[in-house]
Amino acid sequence: MSGRPVKHSLTLHGHRTSVSLEAEFWQAFRDIAAEKGTPINALAAEIDAERGVDSGLASAIRVYVLKHLQSRDTSNV
Repeated sequence: MSGRPVKHSLTLHGHRTSVSLEAEFWQAFRDIAAEKGTPINALAAEIDAERGVDSGLASAIRVYVLKHLQSRDTSNV
């Protein structure tokens, strides 16, 4: 496991921002974007638009990745 989160740069709505994610979450996030044929910044913008005000972007991305992987697991059963 990678341990500490690493900062990654994204562009949301024309503004640069950064999120701190563990390597495994970042890779899974990139894989999901590629699977959907969606640029990573566009997917991050979708997640950003749907997250609640009480949730940070990095947390929202982690939850998105988790839910995506869980839905994949249940559809393969």
